[in-house]
Amino acid sequence: MKKQWAFLPIGAAALFLAACGSSDNTDNADNTGSGSSEGETDLLAEIQEEGTLVIGTEGTYPPFTFHDDSGELTGFDVEIAREVAERLGVEAEFLETQWDAMFAGLDAERFDMVANQVGINEERQESYDFSDPYITSTAVLVVAEGNEEIQSFDDLEGKLSAQSLTSNYAETATSYGAELEGVEGFNQAIELLVSGRVDATVNDNLTVLDFQKQRPDAGIKVVDESGDAAQSGLLFRKGNDTFVEAANEALAEMIEDGTYEEISNKWFGENVLE
Repeated sequence: MKKQWAFLPIGAAALFLAACGSSDNTDNADNTGSGSSEGETDLLAEIQEEGTLVIGTEGTYPPFTFHDDSGELTGFDVEIAREVAERLGVEAEFLETQWDAMFAGLDAERFDMVANQVGINEERQESYDFSDPYITSTAVLVVAEGNEEIQSFDDLEGKLSAQSLTSNYAETATSYGAELEGVEGFNQAIELLVSGRVDATVNDNLTVLDFQKQRPDAGIKVVDESGDAAQSGLLFRKGNDTFVEAANEALAEMIEDGTYEEISNKWFGENVLE
């Protein structure tokens, strides 16, 4: 299936996202929010009674969550989340929002969970619950094809890196001394990079490889890869242990019966859990 990597001018992209999103997209763009608790509420029972699992996702981050040429929402995370919903006996309903509004949307109970390759880290675990990991990847350093000055992460000192400000990759860039240029997602980071307005971007190796496969003439190159693998999971508000356990059971069943490997091979040509 052909994936869309369309570059929009930054102003047009902002207008498009503003038109398609909700006001939550600009409310509290901080992914370290309080993570509201459901207390005694059995969210899983409510979801199953209503018959719908509401899932937050970007819809602009191939190959994890994006729209294909027909406009249909698809991707690795989308298929994983749909399969989890099916095994819980409900329909998956996706609500799309910008990355920096994803956590605020979960706090505000716009979604029941988030499926968007959310990296598991200690800071987020203080405020949210994660499923068991369902993907393992590494961070790569990307520069323009003609850039010979940046050869490794160590060369980021004092350089300008395009990043979603609340992502794990922003933390990686700053840990090497980079200054940050905030972006709404991967496409905008690449747009700034190839136009020479930033020096680099740090992102997921699987996303970059997929982009290079779809756009071999884009004028970017990978110059370094982190040796530390990062894991991602489905994201939940705290206080919903029964729901999280059910999602973990669904993931375990998918791995056991081969469904997970089938989805992974479809999108990446390999098992990306290991």
